[in-house]
Amino acid sequence: MGNPPKWYDSHLPEFRETAHIRGPEEYKELYTRSLEDADAFWSQNAREYLTWAREWDFVMQHDVRQGRVEWFGGGKLNACFNCLDRHVARHPHRIAYYREGNGPSNSRIVTYSKLLQWVNKLSAFLKSRDISRGQRVVIYMPNMPELPAAMLACARIGAVHVVIHPGYSAHWLAERIQECEARILITANTLDEGERITSLREKALQAVQRCPEVETVVVCDRDARQRTDKEVGWHDIMSDPHLPAAVPSEPMSSEDPLFIMFTGGNTGKPKGLVHTHGGYLLWAAMTTRLIFDLREDDLFWCTSDLAWITGHTLSVYGALINGVSSVICDRGPDSSVPDRYWKIIERLRVTKLCTEPTTIRTLSSFGTEPLKKHDLSSLRILGTSGEPLAPELWHWLYDHVGGGRCPIIDAWWQAESGGPMMAPLPGVHPLKPGSVVAPFLGVVPIILDLNTGDETKFPNQEGAFFIGRPWPGIARTVLGDHAGYMETYFAPFENLFITGDGAKVDEDGYYWMTGRIDDVINAGGHRIGAWEIENALAAHPDVAEAVVVGFPHPRKGQGLYAFVTLSSGPEMRERAQESLSEWLDLRIGPLAVPDVFQWAEELPKTRSGKILRRLLQRIAAGQIGDLGDTTTVANPASLDKLIADARSTR
Repeated sequence: MGNPPKWYDSHLPEFRETAHIRGPEEYKELYTRSLEDADAFWSQNAREYLTWAREWDFVMQHDVRQGRVEWFGGGKLNACFNCLDRHVARHPHRIAYYREGNGPSNSRIVTYSKLLQWVNKLSAFLKSRDISRGQRVVIYMPNMPELPAAMLACARIGAVHVVIHPGYSAHWLAERIQECEARILITANTLDEGERITSLREKALQAVQRCPEVETVVVCDRDARQRTDKEVGWHDIMSDPHLPAAVPSEPMSSEDPLFIMFTGGNTGKPKGLVHTHGGYLLWAAMTTRLIFDLREDDLFWCTSDLAWITGHTLSVYGALINGVSSVICDRGPDSSVPDRYWKIIERLRVTKLCTEPTTIRTLSSFGTEPLKKHDLSSLRILGTSGEPLAPELWHWLYDHVGGGRCPIIDAWWQAESGGPMMAPLPGVHPLKPGSVVAPFLGVVPIILDLNTGDETKFPNQEGAFFIGRPWPGIARTVLGDHAGYMETYFAPFENLFITGDGAKVDEDGYYWMTGRIDDVINAGGHRIGAWEIENALAAHPDVAEAVVVGFPHPRKGQGLYAFVTLSSGPEMRERAQESLSEWLDLRIGPLAVPDVFQWAEELPKTRSGKILRRLLQRIAAGQIGDLGDTTTVANPASLDKLIADARSTR
């Protein structure tokens, strides 16, 4: 590629004429206001973006020592009303979702009016089963328009939705249902992944067998197959004449829970992050609109699964609050149809595309020939999030997909943040490949040297990334474990939110994310707690000890590498990998199955018995010649054996 220019800014003249934020001076003025005149700034935006049943008594209060954050205290609103009712009143026939399935028969259009009809019927059904405000409803569905309808039906009556990714196992699903104390599970009959079709219904019913508290399973399926006593068909609900066609939206307090999202943790079982109504909805609406410069005539496609925070915020709440049309696609890139994504963009005239580095990596592996067959000129902005975007992927996306004319919005955020926190703005910032550039409005980024506890002082000095003050979208707690929430996110640095990521600032003041600093692995854009996988492995009768770390993966960006000591001896190794893979698939799901298993007679430890994960991470990464200080290894022979075996394993 030669020597590319330092800055990419050809998009700026166009966007500075039209963007919601036009130029660096306007950004600086808004950013300064968001910090120095915060009450007035957030009040103005809360009124602009959201419709309130009652305005707030105060904008924000927080007590970091108690882990208490409140936004728009005393205010009341309804998420579903803001997403649907007010748009249906003005534009009843506007398209909410284009659903792209695995063929013309599986593709359809759902308007805002149709979505509201579904929501009203499902809300009425939930109420008929005594589901009311504050109660949890678990949703276990693939990417389909009925999924946001189920989310919004819960929100309409004040119930709390808990969406579980369909890739998780029945065992994992059952544990989450029990944690949430849910009485209703909403699922679909199948998950079509192209090469295989999984029966979600069967997995859901397996989970329910372990959860007697579940009274009803709603199955989204047109088949008139035999149902169990607990099952009710989605289409039976929609056609039930005894259910009212309209259900009033319930005014919810700003701090009432809206949804719970389970995400990988570094302390064992997954964390159920609790997001609330007022602050989250404003954050989702603002970040989606301003970062992607959304307009009502845009067609927005976020390729992330709706079950993840990216899908919640961009494809559901952010898109619908802003009244735009979106694409929902039920499967990722497929080598059997390498131009499928480009066909969709060309046929529907997608204008704003957001995807993940894993998807870009897969698409780029198909080459540029599939791209050349299609007209992608409708695209105006390309976005990515989930993990740092490697420069070579950035250039491929910029040059080949965007044709050198579309800014790339490389955003950083987490399930905990509720929405993007760091990102370039299309009308403001020149771009640098791989940089997340600058903080969003109201975000105070701080980078600390963990050796000294002081802020980093020099360009490109890496440190731990913190946020210096609460923002509206911050998760309020962890379900059933507020003490754990405090310990994870606010200790030991009082008044600073711990992200668990590393970062640096370059000589031009641009921010760069440098990866995780804890034991959460970002594998293919999915955050997976190493402890969760290790605990599951340790429960296997043939495993004596196991450590899971991340390693560079050619497609996922970061893969899972397991070092396993078998209790049954080396003769079991031939069948152990298959056995352990099946074990993890059943207990967590396929995304928890390591890409590489390395068998270890023993693991390197300190004299006190602590496993030296740092050395295992370097071995997994192939950095065998650069292990650093090994003087603390009490059993150096184990290290020599692991290094020798790693060469043959890889």
